[in-house]
Amino acid sequence: MRKSTDITSDRIEREARTVRIMIEIFCQAHHKPGSGLCTECQELLTYANERLARCPFAPDKPACAKCPVHCYKADMRERIRRVMRFSGPRMIWHHPILAVQHLLDEILNQPKPRN
Repeated sequence: MRKSTDITSDRIEREARTVRIMIEIFCQAHHKPGSGLCTECQELLTYANERLARCPFAPDKPACAKCPVHCYKADMRERIRRVMRFSGPRMIWHHPILAVQHLLDEILNQPKPRN
């Protein structure tokens, strides 16, 4: 039997992988660096991974788009939104399983109201 912390770390790892792939799709289409990420996209990926690692809702983490706390700085939030708007629809072709898992996470892990 798996512990909830294992499931949580698996989910965070999967989310980090999804974000990395989305940034790679965006970077390849917009910046065409050849191999790897350009400096700007690498900076965004590093920032996104730091935010995921420090998520205060980690055990029951909602999808970032549905989260009541905005932990991204305004400029980084706008950058990741641009990436997700572009890459989100393309994920179904590049990585269909990750795309479906991301949608399920968004639907099933709604933020809980604070009382």
